Amino acid sequence: MATAEKSRSALWNPQRRTFTGGLILVITLVAFEAMGLGTALPTIVAELDAQRWYSWPFTVFLAASAIGTVIGGRQSDRRGPALPLLLALPTFAVGLVIAAAAPNILVLLAARVLQGLGGGVLIVALYVMIARVYPEEHRPAAFGALSSAWVVPALVGPVIAGLLTEHASWRWVFLGLAPLVCIGTAMLIPTVRRFGARSGEPSPLRRGLPLAALGAAGGVVALSFAAQNLSWSSLVLGLVAIAVLVPSIRLLLPKGTLLARSGLPVMVLARGLLAGLFFTAQAFVPLTLSVVHHYSPTAAGVPLTVGSLGWTVGALWQSRQRKFRREYLVATGSLLVGAGIAGLSLALPEWGPHWLVFACWFVAGTGMGIGVASTAVRVLALSAEHERGFNSAALQISDMLGQAALVGLGGVVVSALATPTAPTRGVVPLDLALLVGALLAAWLLIRAGRDQTS
Repeated sequence: MATAEKSRSALWNPQRRTFTGGLILVITLVAFEAMGLGTALPTIVAELDAQRWYSWPFTVFLAASAIGTVIGGRQSDRRGPALPLLLALPTFAVGLVIAAAAPNILVLLAARVLQGLGGGVLIVALYVMIARVYPEEHRPAAFGALSSAWVVPALVGPVIAGLLTEHASWRWVFLGLAPLVCIGTAMLIPTVRRFGARSGEPSPLRRGLPLAALGAAGGVVALSFAAQNLSWSSLVLGLVAIAVLVPSIRLLLPKGTLLARSGLPVMVLARGLLAGLFFTAQAFVPLTLSVVHHYSPTAAGVPLTVGSLGWTVGALWQSRQRKFRREYLVATGSLLVGAGIAGLSLALPEWGPHWLVFACWFVAGTGMGIGVASTAVRVLALSAEHERGFNSAALQISDMLGQAALVGLGGVVVSALATPTAPTRGVVPLDLALLVGALLAAWLLIRAGRDQTS
């Protein structure tokens, strides 16, 4: 208990409390925008007569985020995190304003590109700032606070977005956040000026990173499109996307990541596996509850909110753990994600106890909170100061690619084995395969932890 109190005081002492408050506010606003868009999007595409573009606001945001992540990491290592951070926030805010004023879908997509670029740079620069502002023993608490910033948006973001869309205009979902982003920026500036300049030896020049970022972004978009539009031509497109992604990944991730080498590589790989496993299983929860168990759209989305609450609980719990290696904590998170997914395979069939989904997804969310925060803490601890940007960017890239690859593959599996009226024929085998993936990830992490202690 004393350790937890000390961590909280480190976050809110006079030297850091303004930065901590700005950090939480900025991430809360990013989360509100992410949660609100899904609620408002049906109305947006209907008003802009762009139903065929429905998934593209998400897709272009993801692709731009990949580019922004790499740019943010590169510039944070070479110049310090101050300039990337102070450019990212206005870019994100301008994207919000343009989206609010968008007369057509193309302008909206351009605004989403700006938001994605700003958001990608922002996350990496904040990771580097956390490493500079907080002592190593208090970084778990900082990442716990980062995760807790998603709680309120997860609970009320869709509701507020729905009310604004219904009683005012969907444009306020974007426009209402822009002034608050400016306030968050103002709260961050004093600490950024103190800790954000380049220090120590310069980062080594990594050639090809911008091109690799474009390759990763294009590959993610092509892979997502191919997974959503199954045909022979999309199969070719998917193969081309993989051919582009593989060499890009080799440049964007630490050497040995795909081989799960101990240290940085296995932590970066674990982040991608956790994200892919969790979000792939989650993608089919509302569908199955709606079709098989006849939940309303609102009720079918409640497990996602429950999972967000579990995520926060897990992130806060890991912030108090000092005795265990981070590899073992991430392995614990992976096992909890696997347990939640295993429960889904029992709860989602027509004969299953559908109420079990809520408990299962709280458990899985708790595992994600432990795993995501712990991978960030461990990667920063293992990184030289001039490589924190690159390695933090690698975490985000691994996260994005894990989601894109496994969600796309999951869609193929479910479409091949199931029908729209009987999705569990595909969802249950998929969940069992994801369970195996979670167990494999835990084994790799336990092995890595033993290697580090031997």
